[in-house]
Amino acid sequence: MSTEEVAKKVVELCRKQAWKEAINTLYADDIVSVEAFNPHGGPTEMRGIDAVRGKTDWWINSMEVHSQKVGDPFVAHDRFVVQFDIDVTEKESKKRFQMSEVGVYTVRNGKIVREEFLPKAGSMS
Repeated sequence: MSTEEVAKKVVELCRKQAWKEAINTLYADDIVSVEAFNPHGGPTEMRGIDAVRGKTDWWINSMEVHSQKVGDPFVAHDRFVVQFDIDVTEKESKKRFQMSEVGVYTVRNGKIVREEFLPKAGSMS
């Protein structure tokens, strides 16, 4: 798949909250995933598909998604960017919050090899 095809498929699956399907079909085994911060104080960078699957399982089990908006991708060369606006409640604390971030993705050989999430300034405070 081309970078644009991967980008469109990521958007399609994320809009359906089919995050596991996106990982299983579009991510390279040696994916590097970088978050802006880790709410539990752990590492912000994860390596390998199993680590990304674990992060996704944590999200699904910890958050109730009320609504989300997944923007259309911006694509150039081997990279694309997608904006995510999400309204969630953390299940344990019952704290509801909105977050806005972009995912910056790098594609090689039709698979995502790197993702990095950058929050909108002030949206995570």
